[in-house]
Amino acid sequence: MSPPRESARWGPIRSLLCLSPLFLFVPWFSVRQYYYDALPVPLTELIDSSSGLPQISETQILAHVRHLSEDIGYRTVGTTEHALADKWMVNTAYEIQNECERLVRVDPGERKLECEVWHQQGSGTHRFDMMGKRLYKTYANLTNIVIRVSDGTTEGKTHAVLVSAHLDSTLPSPGAADDALSIGVMLDIIRVLTHTPGWTPSHAIIFLFNHGEESLQDASHLFSTQHPIAHTIRAFINLEAAGNQGAELLFQATSEEMIRAYSKVPRPFGTVIANEVFSSGVLLSDTDFRQFEQYLNVPGLDMAIIGNSYIYHTRQDIVDNIQPGVAQGMAENVIAILRYLSSDASPLPSLTAGYTRPTTVFFSDFGRFIQYQFSTALLMYGTLFSLSVSLAWFVHRERVPGSRSGSRSPAGASASGFWMTQWNGVRALLFAFGGALICANGLAVIMHRVVGRNMSWFAVEHSALLLYGPAALTGMLISQTVLVPGVVGMEKERNVLTALLLMQSGGALAVQLIGLGSAYFLFINAVPLFVALSLDALLSRGSGVVSLWTYALGMLMPLFTGAKMACIVFDVFVPLTGRVGADAPADHIIASIVTVVLSLTGLLVTPFVHRFSRSVRVNAITVLIITTFAAAAVFALRSPFDEQHQRRLFVLSSDNITSHERHLHLGAADGAPGFEQLVDDIAANFGVVGTQAIQEDMHDWNGDWDILYPFSAFMSPYKIPLPIEPGFVSPFASGERAFKVEAVNDTVDVLAGTRSLTLEITHPGLIWTVIAFDAHVLQWTLDDAPPDGYARHHIKEASFFGVDRWSVDLVLQGTAAVEPLTVNFIGIDESAMWPAKKKAGNLETGNGHAIMDLFEGLDGWLTRETHGKVDAMLLATVGGVVRV
Repeated sequence: MSPPRESARWGPIRSLLCLSPLFLFVPWFSVRQYYYDALPVPLTELIDSSSGLPQISETQILAHVRHLSEDIGYRTVGTTEHALADKWMVNTAYEIQNECERLVRVDPGERKLECEVWHQQGSGTHRFDMMGKRLYKTYANLTNIVIRVSDGTTEGKTHAVLVSAHLDSTLPSPGAADDALSIGVMLDIIRVLTHTPGWTPSHAIIFLFNHGEESLQDASHLFSTQHPIAHTIRAFINLEAAGNQGAELLFQATSEEMIRAYSKVPRPFGTVIANEVFSSGVLLSDTDFRQFEQYLNVPGLDMAIIGNSYIYHTRQDIVDNIQPGVAQGMAENVIAILRYLSSDASPLPSLTAGYTRPTTVFFSDFGRFIQYQFSTALLMYGTLFSLSVSLAWFVHRERVPGSRSGSRSPAGASASGFWMTQWNGVRALLFAFGGALICANGLAVIMHRVVGRNMSWFAVEHSALLLYGPAALTGMLISQTVLVPGVVGMEKERNVLTALLLMQSGGALAVQLIGLGSAYFLFINAVPLFVALSLDALLSRGSGVVSLWTYALGMLMPLFTGAKMACIVFDVFVPLTGRVGADAPADHIIASIVTVVLSLTGLLVTPFVHRFSRSVRVNAITVLIITTFAAAAVFALRSPFDEQHQRRLFVLSSDNITSHERHLHLGAADGAPGFEQLVDDIAANFGVVGTQAIQEDMHDWNGDWDILYPFSAFMSPYKIPLPIEPGFVSPFASGERAFKVEAVNDTVDVLAGTRSLTLEITHPGLIWTVIAFDAHVLQWTLDDAPPDGYARHHIKEASFFGVDRWSVDLVLQGTAAVEPLTVNFIGIDESAMWPAKKKAGNLETGNGHAIMDLFEGLDGWLTRETHGKVDAMLLATVGGVVRV
């Protein structure tokens, strides 16, 4: 097909109409594949009727989930519900063991199968750095339930794979998806494997049902450091959830062998990009993966459900909100990995000497898992870059008049002229991105600082594209029309296209050279552009109009990969902005993400606008400006929250047993408008008559929020004085329920200038206790050396139900050796947590009764006044300050 003549160039409307089917269908197909086609049809039956073999059953999985999250309820570490979950899991484990023994008896001599059960209980300490803060954990009598499935031989138990999920839920959540769903998945996998006739594991599978992930990974630390079979583990799989929709994402993989194991799954969903992003620590996401990697020193996979993470750690994390197919898909993927790792073909025996970090590029597209080595990537990317330079040189020479007529090339066809031409194209692309970024963030300033309607996009993940997309396109067009008129125009269309190809292919090579597998994203987008430009160069000989087919071919992969990337990025980052703090520039973060997503998805927009005259671009800018302000006006009328996408409100009722004050502490982790007014309304309805809410500073010395430290740094805290009944005395101030911090075994070495003591904390009826103090600590009985010099120390405790005492030995130097040590202490009233203790009813007497009445009234008021747009965590805390 010969290219059309210059005079036959189509106008912008006709050109866009011609390309519109591509623009609509490819993103639609990509989004559909991401949200719908990635999940299997849920199965209800335990047995496949056609084969007679056991099969994964989502119905069975969700039955386990419902029992944990609804029948038992909120399983916060240290509560009665947590103990009930432990008891249920222990009973279930022994039922599995008995069933294994029955299966062996049914087929004696043929079936090599053994199920062993451990109910581990233990205590320990570990350092847990988070958000740039150093803190320490201590735990007592926490439990793990462990089931090892093997062939019963010593050889079969020597090399094992661990698969783990946590039974506990966090403070304000019943934890259906996080993480009861993973518990149900593991239980159904055990059922299917053990009931499959003839299945015998060559290598053991250890199923860990751990009991303290939400209290900062205590039980996984307990297993990794103290369990007698931990040394047999050669690899692990950690199962998690930060949402309840879509396929589970592989977001960490730490060895070649485990990436190869993941390639066996029927529905892969993971990329090296996610692996490198999460490993970098950019996102505040942490799981038991940390403990297994650090203390077992073996490779692993971290897999989590991330879709609709609005429900993460909220009351909305219930069974009825889990998308059909989610449990089925996760279980089918995990069982495929376990079948491989427990088979004769397993790499587990080769991992006895440790492992090395992977040098593998991997990603999933069109339902397939693609992987290749970094060395192969360098060869591929280097070849593409070389070919791209050659193609760009050919196109450049063809466009320079007279370059083919004589032996001496004209100046324009020289190497310096070629690279200057390419630089002009690169400059146009950089200005396009910069202009888009500036205009999108300019609108963010208007929405936040001028209009006061920031985060108006929060309730719908992708709606930010409608708000900031037109602004980004406006900035891109302005940059091409006003800022650098010397490098724009119709004659530059091919120049910008070839410059874009060189940026993509050269960027892929450069990123890969520094050891980042994420370079593949640039490569796979550059390949179709290279093909399209090659065909155009052959057909047009570098002159005339660039065919629209060039754009159609060149945009296929960017539209597909960009749409999928947009789904993942917005699913993660939009809900995340609701918990990153009021001071975080949420609108600027989202505006910048929109710019990046549009730039990667619409790679060819910049060269495309060069097809048309300056007047066309000016008209387009005018239309986009009107569209931008229309979108801003519409979004200014929207509420950031609704019943399914709620604001998180953190409410602590504090009983200070040393100052005898009672306050209601309120905090939000978002910067959306309306929080201050909500606080004022709560103060007017529930505080002491005539008093107002007091804004607090949030810092390391604000002991009222130590329960949530260091996440409390995201809070915008207020406190409201609460009325105190005449003659009221806190039951935790004295008597059998007294909350005490005391110094015992206290000695001072005058010559050495040191003080040795044991801080003993007694907390009957309280959980998640925290102490904080300033001192120069030389030694202590925690598992990590104290920091050098004078510092603020936070020690957090989480223990099994009924544990009411813990201690830490200290050796102090400096002023703390001769003066009393000031200690902030705080804990949660185990029986006064709303809605976790709603089933138990209000306490019969005393302070707990009044607090639960307060919480019930406040929760009902919030539901009515905000129309269900607030998810509140309401906890009763007890604390104070003591000098010992």
